[in-house]
Amino acid sequence: MDKFKITGGRPLSGRVIVSGAKNAALPALTAALLTQERVVLHNVPRVRDISTLRSLLEDLGVDSSVTHEAHGNRIEIEARQLLNPVAPYELVKQMRASILVLGPLVARFGQARVSLPGGCAIGVRPVNLHLKGLEKLGATINFDHGYVDAKASGLRGTEFYFDTVSVTGTENLMMAAALAEGVTVLENAAREPEVQDLADLLNKMGAQIDGAGTDKICIRGVSRLHGAEHTIIPDRIEAGTFLIAAAITGGELAVERCNPQHLAAVLAKLDEVGVQLVRKADNAANRTATLTAKAGNKLRSLNLTTQEYPGFPTDMQAQYMTLMTQAEGSSVITETIFENRFMHAQELARMGAEINVNGRRAVVRGKTLLSGAKIQASDLRASASLVLAGLAAEGETIIDRVYHIDRGYERIEEKLNQVGAKIARVSE
Repeated sequence: MDKFKITGGRPLSGRVIVSGAKNAALPALTAALLTQERVVLHNVPRVRDISTLRSLLEDLGVDSSVTHEAHGNRIEIEARQLLNPVAPYELVKQMRASILVLGPLVARFGQARVSLPGGCAIGVRPVNLHLKGLEKLGATINFDHGYVDAKASGLRGTEFYFDTVSVTGTENLMMAAALAEGVTVLENAAREPEVQDLADLLNKMGAQIDGAGTDKICIRGVSRLHGAEHTIIPDRIEAGTFLIAAAITGGELAVERCNPQHLAAVLAKLDEVGVQLVRKADNAANRTATLTAKAGNKLRSLNLTTQEYPGFPTDMQAQYMTLMTQAEGSSVITETIFENRFMHAQELARMGAEINVNGRRAVVRGKTLLSGAKIQASDLRASASLVLAGLAAEGETIIDRVYHIDRGYERIEEKLNQVGAKIARVSE
């Protein structure tokens, strides 16, 4: 099992390039199930979750190939036929986003048998909204020994209101509705950039989707979809992580190929706490830019509440908490999305942080001296926060279970080492 050995106290300096967004690439891959023609995706990150989903798609009978490009991978997918409508527990348990095959399989092939993903380290994350929405579209849902069996002789447009905002739920129903007869309206839909990116791909494939990026999405079903070529958006969470890395080490990083519009809430908060930010446009057509970040003379402690997009993302909460350990004063961090997303706090405490957790609220008292220690990652974003802590700490930090970070960050240790970090990946 791989570990990171980090020698801290080294200011970062230089340029780092943001990879494609894992959370946009995953639904894009499953969207290829909706057509028998070839779908070509560019800027796909080289991360573990993508490999896991490709394995699942190939298990279903999908052909895929990968080509390395200057930025990320090019993946070609052809779902000419369905050999096996089953998404087994062995694959689904590795990545909850596997549930995204459910909508496309039912819409195009009329059947799917998908393992229930169960709970995860950061919370329960139920899939009941996915299933209720598919039932409204006309699917029959049954449960059998931990699996969802879904069947439909043909889906029909409907109106569906999400009781709570669900990103993967919105994506699943949007894909299913693309091949349904009639019009589907999704209310209280997720507004995340990743949802918008999926809608862009589906429209290139011949779908008729309006309103993606708002809380009301209208899908006019079509009889078939065709192949398309699409470039995945930049990963806003990776970009935010690198911006905090610059600030917490007292360095200066130019974070290239990111979309500042997707980072509005994060940039606003970093500006408030005293991180200096400069924006320079890269590509107007792709809306990418270079954001340069460096710490000011003093970081200020400020409260934070996570929210659905366009609010401050829960996926940046752990990294922000690490930053607050180096800010002057106390801050209260409130987590509203997941009920168990403070597990990194106890690991930060092992490094000297003063954090008091009470339910969904955590009080961070700064500024504290962090010192290297042996710590353990519990989930993807927690692992990123521990890497940041290791960069800021005195001495050597050893992070165990870094397979979590490999799920969503492409070669993070290599990228950081190129800008002055000292991180060694070791296998034991």
